[in-house]
Amino acid sequence: MHTFAIGSRDFLLDGEPFRILSGAIHYFRVHPDLWADRIRKARLMGLNTIETYVPWNEHSPAPGVFRTGGGLDLARFLDLADAEGMRAIVRPGPYICAEWDNGGLPAWLFTDPSIGIRSSEPRYLAAVDGFMENLLPIVAERQATRGGPVILFQIENEYGAHGSDKAYLQHLVDVARRAGVDVPLFTCDQPFGTMIEDGSLPGLHKTGTFGSRAAERLAFLRERQADGPLMCAEFWNGWFDTWGTHHHTTDAAASAAELDTLLSAGASVNIYMFHGGTNFGFTNGANDKGIYEPTITSYDYDAPLSEDGHPTDKYFAFREVIAKHFPVPPEVPSRRPAAAEAAVVVGSSAALLDVAGALPAAAVPGPVPPGEATGQYRGFVLYERHMPDAGVLTFSDVRDRAQFFLDGIPAGVLARELGERTIVLPSGGKLQILVEDQGRVNYGPRIGEAKGLIGPALLNGVELADWTIRRVDLSSLAAFRAAAVPLPGSGGGAPHGSGGVAGPSVSFATFTADAPGDRYLRLDGWTKGNAFINGFNLGRYWSRGPQRTLYVPGPLIRAGSNELAILELQGSATRAAQFVSGPDLGPDEK
Repeated sequence: MHTFAIGSRDFLLDGEPFRILSGAIHYFRVHPDLWADRIRKARLMGLNTIETYVPWNEHSPAPGVFRTGGGLDLARFLDLADAEGMRAIVRPGPYICAEWDNGGLPAWLFTDPSIGIRSSEPRYLAAVDGFMENLLPIVAERQATRGGPVILFQIENEYGAHGSDKAYLQHLVDVARRAGVDVPLFTCDQPFGTMIEDGSLPGLHKTGTFGSRAAERLAFLRERQADGPLMCAEFWNGWFDTWGTHHHTTDAAASAAELDTLLSAGASVNIYMFHGGTNFGFTNGANDKGIYEPTITSYDYDAPLSEDGHPTDKYFAFREVIAKHFPVPPEVPSRRPAAAEAAVVVGSSAALLDVAGALPAAAVPGPVPPGEATGQYRGFVLYERHMPDAGVLTFSDVRDRAQFFLDGIPAGVLARELGERTIVLPSGGKLQILVEDQGRVNYGPRIGEAKGLIGPALLNGVELADWTIRRVDLSSLAAFRAAAVPLPGSGGGAPHGSGGVAGPSVSFATFTADAPGDRYLRLDGWTKGNAFINGFNLGRYWSRGPQRTLYVPGPLIRAGSNELAILELQGSATRAAQFVSGPDLGPDEK
């Protein structure tokens, strides 16, 4: 058992000064078989603590559900940190931002628009309490005071940028304390304006979030908290990417110099991110400050440890700085080895509209419903309706990308990021609209907004009512696999990988591997969609870039036969995909 407390100038572990040297690793963005490796490499860089958020929506995809298996086994993640001799910081929100879908808030919370999110509104607090009742026992029994690794617990997250509801913050404190959380509680906010004061309470330790001008930011923080240790709870040493932009990087030497300033000032630090990981599946968030910008699949973040878990130049620059102030282990992790290369050609394919059209449907009377009417909160929904005539079809909004089909023939695309809401349809007939949720906004007033088609739907100025809507469930590919038919020429006679694939469809290939190991999937010639290895959704690809490869964690690969499945929404110029020697996240701004 240990004690951990906040002293007049230092954190105190068993009564002795303790400087927190932490690095962020989001367990939910890393394959669980790789957690121990990433934690170990944090220790080898000189860190002594691991920090993680907890994504409410991932643990609770529906009311009354709390999942803790596989990649959501927070208890195991904390135990692995403990086994490596590391301390831990837990930041459960309930809002986490993190460039994560909806900022970690469950989309089902927003189906009642009168619920007061991130406030002391009673129904919201009741939902938060349900989440915390499941989560807090996992954390409480792993506190340093009970022989575990957890030394700090965060209340909310950068709340001062959102509001100043002190009753809400106090409720979160009370819930944590009643559940047995007895380590110090803290808040983090940006050192601007009144955010630090608005986002905290007396008795909570205040920390800052920033990535530059460290001395100035620490002075700002000290002005607002005369006693206690200084801490940067998010030292932003990189940044995230959105589709259609460049790959963001920061200069390793400049970031290391800021870290040196922090440590020289006696501050504690949490490096955000130490290891970013991946937005697998449909978990990426988005920004919308006038233009909708979904975050890419890679959450590499230009962090010291790359998306695939290898040290970068920044890793060694940070390690050198830390070694100026504290002992660093002598062992140094190796650089990335070259991965196995291979070409894979899809040989069969299933048309998405044919498969999805056989799935259960809900007939919704009245105005066009949002996608949430299906009870599915990520991915794709399919709308259907008879079009009585040709004309101009308009919606209030499209969230986020809609593909239109008349009697099975592509009729056009509307894209949210382009502000498109109107399409001209040349005739009547069976209308099908496949709508992709490209990621829920994770920061600002548009958190929680509905997805799908936002009505009214007007044809030549007259409202179209009574729609059929279906969820397109990609958690299993069994229905697509069963419906797949050989592609023309796949039996021989056609050049290797020649031809293309019409979308929307799911295509399949098999490949062999000698043993598990990291791969990097490159999809040149394909347009937009998701890729799956042995049924696991690697995330989205898009020819817009900047990201050109998808990371395939080694544990997903089996010795022997493996399956690659590609959901292609539009169409490809090839049937071939490539496993290449290393990642390509696109050009940086230089």
